[in-house]
Amino acid sequence: MRLPAHLLRLAGITGEARIEVHGTPTVEGVLDGVEARYPMLRGTIREHGSGKRRAYLRFFACGEDLSHDRLDQPLPEPVCAGKEPLQVVGAIAGGSAP
Repeated sequence: MRLPAHLLRLAGITGEARIEVHGTPTVEGVLDGVEARYPMLRGTIREHGSGKRRAYLRFFACGEDLSHDRLDQPLPEPVCAGKEPLQVVGAIAGGSAP
């Protein structure tokens, strides 16, 4: 799993976070694994209580934006096989130029 630099620093991770998921891999399962292994990340990717994706974070896998998909939907096969990462990417927001 690839995380934004600020979350890597918070968790003390260098490189990719390696998470084992039991059963069918889903975004929800991967995030549960991340939060269990790195408790300091709880609430940084998903909101406490609702479990919704935090604003300004997006989920990508195999070149697809999974941000608006259900979190319990199975991940693409290359991610399940460990050939491609699930990526959490910080979205960029800005205003329009005058």
